[in-house]
Amino acid sequence: MSTQAPGHLRPQFDEYCGRYQSIRMRREDGILELTLHTDGGPLRWGRLPHAELEEAFLMVGRDRQNQVVIVTGTGDEFSGPPAESTSNRRYHHQSPDEWGELGWESNRLLGNLLAIDVPMIAAVNGPAVRHAEIPVMCDIVLAAEEATFQDSAHFVGGLVPGDGVHVVFPMAMGLNRGRYFLLTGQVLDARQALAAGLVAEVLPRAGLLSRAWELARQVMRQPELNRRYSRILLTEQLRRQMNELLPFGLALEGLCITRRP
Repeated sequence: MSTQAPGHLRPQFDEYCGRYQSIRMRREDGILELTLHTDGGPLRWGRLPHAELEEAFLMVGRDRQNQVVIVTGTGDEFSGPPAESTSNRRYHHQSPDEWGELGWESNRLLGNLLAIDVPMIAAVNGPAVRHAEIPVMCDIVLAAEEATFQDSAHFVGGLVPGDGVHVVFPMAMGLNRGRYFLLTGQVLDARQALAAGLVAEVLPRAGLLSRAWELARQVMRQPELNRRYSRILLTEQLRRQMNELLPFGLALEGLCITRRP
Protein backbone atom coordinates (compact mmCIF):
# COMPACT_ATOMS: atom_id res chain seq x y z
CA MET A 1 0.00 0.00 0.00
CA SER A 2 1.38 3.43 -0.98
CA THR A 3 2.20 5.85 1.83
CA GLN A 4 2.50 8.83 -0.54
CA ALA A 5 0.40 11.84 0.51
CA PRO A 6 -2.67 12.04 -1.73
CA GLY A 7 -1.95 15.60 -2.87
CA HIS A 8 -3.34 14.81 -6.32
CA LEU A 9 -6.82 14.62 -4.77
CA ARG A 10 -6.69 18.26 -3.65
CA PRO A 11 -7.43 21.26 -5.87
CA GLN A 12 -4.49 22.61 -7.84
CA PHE A 13 -4.19 26.37 -8.20
CA ASP A 14 -4.06 26.36 -12.00
CA GLU A 15 -7.30 24.35 -12.04
CA TYR A 16 -9.40 26.95 -10.20
CA CYS A 17 -7.57 30.31 -10.30
CA GLY A 18 -9.17 31.39 -13.60
CA ARG A 19 -12.50 29.72 -13.07
CA TYR A 20 -14.52 32.59 -11.62
CA GLN A 21 -15.96 35.68 -13.30
CA SER A 22 -16.14 37.64 -10.02
CA ILE A 23 -12.77 36.79 -8.45
CA ARG A 24 -9.25 37.43 -9.72
CA MET A 25 -6.55 35.36 -8.06
CA ARG A 26 -2.80 35.63 -7.86
CA ARG A 27 -0.43 33.74 -5.60
CA GLU A 28 3.13 34.61 -4.69
CA ASP A 29 5.28 32.69 -2.19
CA GLY A 30 2.21 31.04 -0.69
CA ILE A 31 0.27 34.30 -0.30
CA LEU A 32 -3.01 34.18 -2.20
CA GLU A 33 -4.70 37.45 -3.17
CA LEU A 34 -8.42 37.34 -4.01
CA THR A 35 -9.74 40.47 -5.74
CA LEU A 36 -13.52 40.77 -6.03
CA HIS A 37 -14.88 42.51 -9.13
CA THR A 38 -17.65 42.70 -11.72
CA ASP A 39 -16.44 43.03 -15.31
CA GLY A 40 -13.19 44.52 -14.05
CA GLY A 41 -14.90 47.18 -11.89
CA PRO A 42 -16.23 47.23 -8.33
CA LEU A 43 -18.16 44.12 -7.28
CA ARG A 44 -21.90 44.27 -7.93
CA TRP A 45 -23.41 41.72 -5.59
CA GLY A 46 -25.81 39.13 -6.97
CA ARG A 47 -26.35 35.44 -7.49
CA LEU A 48 -23.16 34.95 -9.52
CA PRO A 49 -20.63 36.24 -6.94
CA HIS A 50 -22.63 34.58 -4.16
CA ALA A 51 -22.31 31.19 -5.86
CA GLU A 52 -18.71 31.74 -6.93
CA LEU A 53 -17.48 32.77 -3.51
CA GLU A 54 -19.13 29.76 -1.89
CA GLU A 55 -17.16 27.44 -4.19
CA ALA A 56 -13.98 29.52 -4.30
CA PHE A 57 -13.64 29.54 -0.51
CA LEU A 58 -13.98 25.75 -0.58
CA MET A 59 -11.25 25.40 -3.21
CA VAL A 60 -8.93 27.85 -1.44
CA GLY A 61 -9.32 26.01 1.85
CA ARG A 62 -8.57 22.64 0.30
CA ASP A 63 -5.39 23.78 -1.46
CA ARG A 64 -2.60 23.50 1.10
CA GLN A 65 -0.28 25.60 -1.03
CA ASN A 66 -2.31 28.62 0.11
CA GLN A 67 -0.49 29.80 3.24
CA VAL A 68 -2.03 33.26 3.82
CA VAL A 69 -5.08 34.76 2.08
CA ILE A 70 -5.73 38.43 1.26
CA VAL A 71 -9.24 39.53 0.24
CA THR A 72 -9.78 42.91 -1.40
CA GLY A 73 -12.04 44.73 -3.84
CA THR A 74 -11.65 46.65 -7.09
CA GLY A 75 -11.53 50.38 -7.69
CA ASP A 76 -13.23 52.63 -5.18
CA GLU A 77 -15.70 50.09 -3.71
CA PHE A 78 -15.39 46.77 -1.92
CA SER A 79 -18.94 45.53 -2.55
CA GLY A 80 -22.19 47.10 -3.68
CA PRO A 81 -24.58 48.41 -4.72
CA PRO A 82 -26.68 49.37 -1.68
CA ALA A 83 -29.99 47.53 -1.60
CA GLU A 84 -33.09 49.67 -1.98
CA SER A 85 -35.15 50.15 1.16
CA THR A 86 -38.64 48.68 1.49
CA SER A 87 -40.01 52.21 1.25
CA ASN A 88 -38.98 52.16 -2.41
CA ARG A 89 -39.85 48.60 -3.39
CA ARG A 90 -41.21 45.28 -2.21
CA TYR A 91 -38.45 42.80 -1.53
CA HIS A 92 -38.07 40.07 -4.14
CA HIS A 93 -40.24 37.10 -3.28
CA GLN A 94 -38.84 33.61 -3.71
CA SER A 95 -40.52 30.25 -3.93
CA PRO A 96 -39.56 27.62 -1.34
CA ASP A 97 -37.53 25.83 -4.02
CA GLU A 98 -35.66 29.03 -4.93
CA TRP A 99 -34.91 29.73 -1.29
CA GLY A 100 -33.89 26.11 -0.80
CA GLU A 101 -31.09 26.65 -3.33
CA LEU A 102 -30.01 30.07 -2.07
CA GLY A 103 -30.28 29.08 1.59
CA TRP A 104 -28.18 25.97 0.96
CA GLU A 105 -25.54 28.16 -0.67
CA SER A 106 -25.70 30.78 2.09
CA ASN A 107 -25.12 28.16 4.76
CA ARG A 108 -21.92 27.05 3.03
CA LEU A 109 -20.60 30.46 1.98
CA LEU A 110 -19.50 31.49 5.46
CA GLY A 111 -18.79 27.93 6.55
CA ASN A 112 -16.33 27.51 3.68
CA LEU A 113 -14.70 30.83 4.58
CA LEU A 114 -14.21 29.67 8.17
CA ALA A 115 -12.87 26.34 6.93
CA ILE A 116 -9.88 28.13 5.41
CA ASP A 117 -7.31 27.22 8.05
CA VAL A 118 -4.67 29.85 7.28
CA PRO A 119 -4.66 33.51 8.38
CA MET A 120 -6.86 35.82 6.33
CA ILE A 121 -6.34 39.55 5.79
CA ALA A 122 -9.04 41.86 4.43
CA ALA A 123 -8.08 45.05 2.59
CA VAL A 124 -11.36 46.97 2.38
CA ASN A 125 -10.69 49.49 -0.38
CA GLY A 126 -14.01 51.36 -0.24
CA PRO A 127 -17.65 51.02 0.81
CA ALA A 128 -18.67 47.50 1.81
CA VAL A 129 -22.45 47.73 1.80
CA ARG A 130 -23.30 44.18 0.70
CA HIS A 131 -22.05 41.18 2.66
CA ALA A 132 -19.73 43.34 4.75
CA GLU A 133 -19.45 40.39 7.12
CA ILE A 134 -17.04 38.69 4.69
CA PRO A 135 -14.11 41.08 5.26
CA VAL A 136 -15.00 41.47 8.94
CA MET A 137 -14.62 37.70 9.40
CA CYS A 138 -10.98 37.87 8.35
CA ASP A 139 -8.32 37.77 11.08
CA ILE A 140 -6.79 41.14 10.21
CA VAL A 141 -9.06 43.83 8.76
CA LEU A 142 -7.54 46.89 7.09
CA ALA A 143 -9.66 49.72 5.73
CA ALA A 144 -9.01 52.55 3.34
CA GLU A 145 -9.92 56.00 4.60
CA GLU A 146 -12.83 55.99 2.13
CA ALA A 147 -14.23 52.66 3.35
CA THR A 148 -17.66 52.35 4.92
CA PHE A 149 -19.52 49.38 6.39
CA GLN A 150 -23.28 48.77 6.19
CA ASP A 151 -25.79 45.94 6.11
CA SER A 152 -28.00 47.46 3.43
CA ALA A 153 -29.69 44.29 2.20
CA HIS A 154 -31.38 42.73 5.21
CA PHE A 155 -33.63 44.36 7.80
CA VAL A 156 -33.84 47.78 6.11
CA GLY A 157 -34.36 45.98 2.80
CA GLY A 158 -37.23 43.87 4.11
CA LEU A 159 -35.35 40.72 5.14
CA VAL A 160 -34.59 39.04 8.44
CA PRO A 161 -30.80 39.50 8.97
CA GLY A 162 -30.30 35.78 9.33
CA ASP A 163 -27.54 34.73 6.93
CA GLY A 164 -24.65 35.21 9.34
CA VAL A 165 -24.69 38.97 9.89
CA HIS A 166 -26.68 38.27 13.07
CA VAL A 167 -23.65 36.37 14.36
CA VAL A 168 -20.74 38.42 13.02
CA PHE A 169 -21.66 42.00 13.85
CA PRO A 170 -22.94 41.56 17.44
CA MET A 171 -19.84 39.46 18.13
CA ALA A 172 -17.44 41.98 16.59
CA MET A 173 -19.11 45.19 17.84
CA GLY A 174 -20.84 44.10 21.02
CA LEU A 175 -24.44 42.99 21.34
CA ASN A 176 -26.17 46.37 21.59
CA ARG A 177 -24.12 48.16 18.96
CA GLY A 178 -24.45 45.16 16.63
CA ARG A 179 -28.22 45.06 16.94
CA TYR A 180 -28.47 48.81 16.32
CA PHE A 181 -26.24 48.46 13.25
CA LEU A 182 -28.44 45.73 11.76
CA LEU A 183 -31.84 47.24 12.60
CA THR A 184 -31.10 50.78 11.39
CA GLY A 185 -28.91 50.17 8.33
CA GLN A 186 -26.28 52.33 10.00
CA VAL A 187 -23.36 53.40 7.80
CA LEU A 188 -20.03 53.38 9.63
CA ASP A 189 -17.12 55.24 8.10
CA ALA A 190 -13.60 53.86 8.48
CA ARG A 191 -12.82 55.71 11.71
CA GLN A 192 -16.13 54.71 13.27
CA ALA A 193 -15.49 51.10 12.22
CA LEU A 194 -12.09 51.31 13.89
CA ALA A 195 -13.66 52.60 17.10
CA ALA A 196 -16.35 49.90 16.93
CA GLY A 197 -13.77 47.12 16.63
CA LEU A 198 -14.56 46.11 13.05
CA VAL A 199 -11.16 47.08 11.63
CA ALA A 200 -7.60 47.15 12.95
CA GLU A 201 -6.00 49.86 10.81
CA VAL A 202 -7.19 52.77 8.65
CA LEU A 203 -4.85 53.68 5.80
CA PRO A 204 -4.70 55.80 2.65
CA ARG A 205 -6.13 53.74 -0.19
CA ALA A 206 -2.88 53.97 -2.15
CA GLY A 207 -1.00 52.10 0.59
CA LEU A 208 -3.73 49.65 1.61
CA LEU A 209 -2.80 46.62 -0.45
CA SER A 210 0.92 47.02 0.12
CA ARG A 211 0.25 47.04 3.87
CA ALA A 212 -1.81 43.85 3.51
CA TRP A 213 1.11 42.19 1.72
CA GLU A 214 3.55 43.47 4.35
CA LEU A 215 1.45 41.87 7.09
CA ALA A 216 1.04 38.68 5.06
CA ARG A 217 4.82 38.35 4.72
CA GLN A 218 5.19 39.01 8.44
CA VAL A 219 2.74 36.19 9.19
CA MET A 220 4.59 33.94 6.74
CA ARG A 221 7.72 34.14 8.89
CA GLN A 222 6.02 31.83 11.39
CA PRO A 223 6.13 28.04 10.91
CA GLU A 224 3.25 26.64 8.89
CA LEU A 225 1.62 24.72 11.72
CA ASN A 226 1.77 27.78 13.96
CA ARG A 227 -0.08 29.75 11.27
CA ARG A 228 -2.69 27.09 10.66
CA TYR A 229 -3.39 26.14 14.24
CA SER A 230 -3.54 29.78 15.35
CA ARG A 231 -6.14 30.51 12.67
CA ILE A 232 -8.19 27.51 13.81
CA LEU A 233 -7.95 28.54 17.45
CA LEU A 234 -8.75 32.21 16.91
CA THR A 235 -11.84 31.47 14.79
CA GLU A 236 -13.25 28.66 16.93
CA GLN A 237 -15.62 30.87 18.91
CA LEU A 238 -16.98 32.38 15.70
CA ARG A 239 -17.25 28.93 14.13
CA ARG A 240 -19.22 27.56 17.08
CA GLN A 241 -21.61 30.51 17.07
CA MET A 242 -22.06 30.20 13.31
CA ASN A 243 -22.71 26.47 13.49
CA GLU A 244 -25.33 27.01 16.20
CA LEU A 245 -27.09 30.13 14.93
CA LEU A 246 -26.69 30.28 11.13
CA PRO A 247 -29.19 27.49 10.29
CA PHE A 248 -31.73 29.06 12.69
CA GLY A 249 -31.21 32.49 11.14
CA LEU A 250 -31.56 31.13 7.61
CA ALA A 251 -34.77 29.36 8.58
CA LEU A 252 -36.31 32.60 9.83
CA GLU A 253 -35.02 34.53 6.83
CA GLY A 254 -36.54 31.88 4.58
CA LEU A 255 -39.93 32.23 6.28
CA CYS A 256 -39.78 35.94 5.50
CA ILE A 257 -38.60 35.70 1.91
CA THR A 258 -41.00 32.91 0.89
CA ARG A 259 -44.10 34.72 2.15
CA ARG A 260 -46.80 35.47 -0.39
CA PRO A 261 -45.96 38.64 -2.36
